[in-house]
Amino acid sequence: MERRRELFGGRSAAILALAGSAIGLGNIWRFPYMVGQMGGAAFIILYLASCLLLSLPIFLAEAIIGHRTHAGTIGAMEQLAPGTKWKWLGLLTVLSPMVILSYYSVVGGWSIDYLWRSLTVGFHVDEVGAVSSAFGAFISKPWGPLVCHTLFLGACAGIVSAGIKSGIERFNKITMPLLFVLIVLIMVYSISLPGAGAGVDYLLKPDFSKITPSAIAAAMGQSFFSLSLGVGTILTYSSYIHRKENILVTGAGTVFFDLLFALIAGFAIMPAVFAAGIEPGAGPGLIFETLPFIFAKMGTTVPWVSSVVAVLFFVTIVFAAFTSAISMFEVGVAYLVEQKGLSRRRATLLIFAVTWLLGALCSLSFGPLSGVKIFGRTIFNFCDFLTSNFLMTFGGLLFVIFVGWKMDKAAVRDEFTHGGTARFNGAVFDVFWFLLRYIAPPAIVVIFLTNFVA
Repeated sequence: MERRRELFGGRSAAILALAGSAIGLGNIWRFPYMVGQMGGAAFIILYLASCLLLSLPIFLAEAIIGHRTHAGTIGAMEQLAPGTKWKWLGLLTVLSPMVILSYYSVVGGWSIDYLWRSLTVGFHVDEVGAVSSAFGAFISKPWGPLVCHTLFLGACAGIVSAGIKSGIERFNKITMPLLFVLIVLIMVYSISLPGAGAGVDYLLKPDFSKITPSAIAAAMGQSFFSLSLGVGTILTYSSYIHRKENILVTGAGTVFFDLLFALIAGFAIMPAVFAAGIEPGAGPGLIFETLPFIFAKMGTTVPWVSSVVAVLFFVTIVFAAFTSAISMFEVGVAYLVEQKGLSRRRATLLIFAVTWLLGALCSLSFGPLSGVKIFGRTIFNFCDFLTSNFLMTFGGLLFVIFVGWKMDKAAVRDEFTHGGTARFNGAVFDVFWFLLRYIAPPAIVVIFLTNFVA
């Protein structure tokens, strides 16, 4: 007997879930640095153009597949292209998010540890000089990071196991509004600090001389990876959206909230970095090394303010990590439930076991397994390299080719225009169709080549 498919409760629930999938740690540790280094407001304009002209069409292509079929990645391919090799795209986008989740969960575990530190011992000024080595010492230990990885992934499993409405939808309805409130509070405090004006200038002062081909490629790449394109999360979540909902409005809302959060995060972080007199950087070090240094420095003047801001910040980090992680978790669970007939609970346990094991190897690659190399990279770095440089871009390219060149144009138009009832039936669809077929494929190739060379 076929299971009745669980759906999101409405448009707002769908947008919050999709925005939760898109908004992650990259919005916090990468986007603000890129803005400042590549032209400030000029780069923001470039990034906005990339979102509208590249990432939104790719997002919609993936969403159209899920919304059209109400099936997971493999089931959708089997419906739209039965008896063809396109089902391998479905399989690729089951495996990709599992690999990403395995090492993403490790970083999520670090954020749980740092949240606990901010709640208990805090960040003290006598630790400032050795904050980088303290972080390195923590992640090189076998048990602490492994326990945190287990806690993070276990919490994700609990949310996903509860189902679409009671688990994923309910969690995102609570955490997403709270996430924005927290990041706005941190932003207000950050820009009020003495010397924060330099950080605001870093983000907003336009420098059009920095808009080079590499900056254009960086804007396209950031907009692509920020929205989690090409890994099946958008397809899977869109398959839980009711047919009465307009997929274009849902997609545009998701892109808007992802961009808004990234901008607010920039103003929450960079003014504080400059106020503390620190050279801005990007990556995990920004969260786990630079910002604890800043919190410690704050504590020398008004200790309780330092503690409150640190707690708020790491709660934000944990929530951002969770909302992205559960979307990746759900892709594999949906496959096992729909294709293999497993109960949601058993499917969740199986995905947990596989991703926990690979994640444990990633975690231990900073310590006991640091000598194990795959093509010259640690296990953690290899998984990151594999997904960022190959699996995501390849998956995104195949989705674009499938919708733009394989699917029936009338079916795509029907989804895009909401059955012909939307007010933008003609020219807007034609623009989307042109971007999808002729602009997105070479742009994805550029993203792939840029990342691979870098």
